[in-house]
Amino acid sequence: MYPSDIVLPMKAELTNHGFEDLATPQAVDEAIKKSGTTLLVINSVCGCSAGTARPGVLKAVQNATKKPTQLVTSFAGFDIDAVKTARNYLLPYPPSSPSIALLKDGQLVHMIERHMIEGRSAEMIAANLTQAFEQYC
Repeated sequence: MYPSDIVLPMKAELTNHGFEDLATPQAVDEAIKKSGTTLLVINSVCGCSAGTARPGVLKAVQNATKKPTQLVTSFAGFDIDAVKTARNYLLPYPPSSPSIALLKDGQLVHMIERHMIEGRSAEMIAANLTQAFEQYC
């Protein structure tokens, strides 16, 4: 498990912009089961990917004309049980962190895995998400 002094600032990068922190399996289940669209970010300490994932997600949410009903996040290697529960909703995709998922009425409709984040700019990630928002939100 990662130390909180490393994780909390990275969590805050999203929660300070309206993302609900899902720290328990129960919180994950409640959030995912809500009707509407849910943007779920599995956050990570990985600098090579999470360093562009978080800014990309924020850029998409701030600039999109259509937006998800709710914004939620859980942190891999810290919110261990919550992330394990969240990943059940992301099947058949294998565990990946960071990762970004869009769910509609509890069903996965768009997934961005770590290998799709690595080497991509925040702008590229935002563009990918904005297209998904237009289609599903």
